[in-house]
Amino acid sequence: MWSFLIENRRWLGTGLLLTFASSFGQTWFISLFAGQIRAEYGLSDGGWGLLYTVATLASAALLVGRGALADTMKLSRLAPVVAGLFALAALGMALGNAVWLLGIAVFALRFCGQGMFSHIAITAMGRWFVATRGRAVSIAALGHSVGEVILPLPFVLLIGWIGWRGTWGVTAAVIALAVLPALALLLRDDREPVGAANVEVTAGLGGRHWQRSEVLRHWLFWAFLPLVLTPGFIGTVVFFHQVHVAEIKGWTLAQMAPGYPAYACTTVAVMLLSGRLADAIGPERLLPVVLIPMGIGSALLGPAVSVWGWFAALAFLGMTQGMAGALWGTILPQAYGTRHLGSIRALVTAAMVLSTAIGPGLTGALIDAGIDFPDQGFAMAAWCFAVSGAMVLVLRAFRAEAVVI
Repeated sequence: MWSFLIENRRWLGTGLLLTFASSFGQTWFISLFAGQIRAEYGLSDGGWGLLYTVATLASAALLVGRGALADTMKLSRLAPVVAGLFALAALGMALGNAVWLLGIAVFALRFCGQGMFSHIAITAMGRWFVATRGRAVSIAALGHSVGEVILPLPFVLLIGWIGWRGTWGVTAAVIALAVLPALALLLRDDREPVGAANVEVTAGLGGRHWQRSEVLRHWLFWAFLPLVLTPGFIGTVVFFHQVHVAEIKGWTLAQMAPGYPAYACTTVAVMLLSGRLADAIGPERLLPVVLIPMGIGSALLGPAVSVWGWFAALAFLGMTQGMAGALWGTILPQAYGTRHLGSIRALVTAAMVLSTAIGPGLTGALIDAGIDFPDQGFAMAAWCFAVSGAMVLVLRAFRAEAVVI
């Protein structure tokens, strides 16, 4: 393992940096500012959720069209360009003074951070590595968890010290003056795909490389879709409504902040284990079990009285996020090949972003209607368990497809 890390440190470091920096466009980070944003712009939970939904939907739509740049444009050029746009988006959050400007800034944050940075990182791992793809994906995806551990408490304190707008200014400076130059340095030379097979591309089902139009016409993508959508939906709304949860439960954000390490640590541990399992036994075997921990965590939100219930819920959610991170980074190249991986993965990433768009608007409207978010957790738990059962059938059909095609 250590030799793998040392030999591939630049490329794994690139993936780690991209996923870590994507934190500034993730829901859990933006939601740290939710209370101040709602107060500044006079938005209710539902109004803020609707704006967030529209902005995220727009970012998902753009990602479908521009995600294929990961196939046609050198990463050494693409990543710095996206980083520059990302910094401008953070600056827009700091300087905007109208709701429509807020919407544009949130759209750009979601597209650059959750969308392109995450998409570029995992697509690169899937293309650069073959025999060790599972390990590469799980290691690169650790950047998400590192961000969740390191950033929340300092930024909560920074908001209290210099205000929410000043904190977004600091964020813009970090992206422009640290992330962008680091990416340029790490990517000064482009890497060719490597692996045990020592080939430039790896074929998918049927020994061929699927194009996006073929993927959309085939049953497998649509069978995967509920599992693609659910972790993003639930993971997003839990963090998006953390201020609301704090108000309902009588907790403070400072009390809840240690929950992030619980979430991140379980995500990291399960992701590393899942990556190795995906390499050893095949990623498809993860399909029926991915959502079970998330169902348990969702069910814990309602009855939680102590803040320890929040920590436990986040830990279970982290288990699912860890498995999902390893699953989609490995099963897509296995199913569809790597030649058009950026284009195909853009569909999956856009679907994930879509789920994060739907969640805040829907759950925010339910909150406005008098259904507190913790009470919504029981319905989310039931959905997780139902999808897990359906994935048993998908697993069987996938195995049959791999043999028949």
